[in-house]
Amino acid sequence: MESFVREAASVDVASSLRELREARGISMRTLATKSGLSANALSMIERGKTSPSVSTLYKLADALGVSITAFFGAETEKKQIVFLKSDERTRVSFTRGVFEALGGEQFSGRAEPFMLTLESGSSSGPHNMFHTGHEFVFCLRGQLEYYVEKQIFLLSAGDSLLFASKLQHRWKNPSKNVTNALIIISGFAEGEQPHAMHWKKGE
Repeated sequence: MESFVREAASVDVASSLRELREARGISMRTLATKSGLSANALSMIERGKTSPSVSTLYKLADALGVSITAFFGAETEKKQIVFLKSDERTRVSFTRGVFEALGGEQFSGRAEPFMLTLESGSSSGPHNMFHTGHEFVFCLRGQLEYYVEKQIFLLSAGDSLLFASKLQHRWKNPSKNVTNALIIISGFAEGEQPHAMHWKKGE
């Protein structure tokens, strides 16, 4: 698992964010307002001074009207068949973890698979997520705690979880070891960006 992370091509979130924002003619102040982030926090991310959390990436994607896969680099033509070698996939670093794309950014169907590598204490952030479709989680190594609609599920290596993504959810690595997990989001509504999550105010 660790070799996959080392071989994957890293994406510069700071540059990707700036390019996406400027391509849409959105000022930093406007994006800060739309995403609910402070202008200072957004500036720190764009200058590469800090790594955004997963929840922050979701918020920025939602505010920009794109899928989180947009942070993985230039959008490519969607294909019906996607074959991806382990050293060809791209990754985005966030606070205490790495998000790796597994071809969803190139696929024309309604499925987006990701690999998560999480250090001890890493989490998706304090906010709950919810969207259309279904979410499948398979824990490959370590432990992963999933909060789904007031229920808590502790996954160990080999355990899986499947639920309707309209249920509010979030996750974290509660252990002292590194966790690897495969997540597949599928069956989302046509035209919806599954990772441009919707946020409930006040959470």
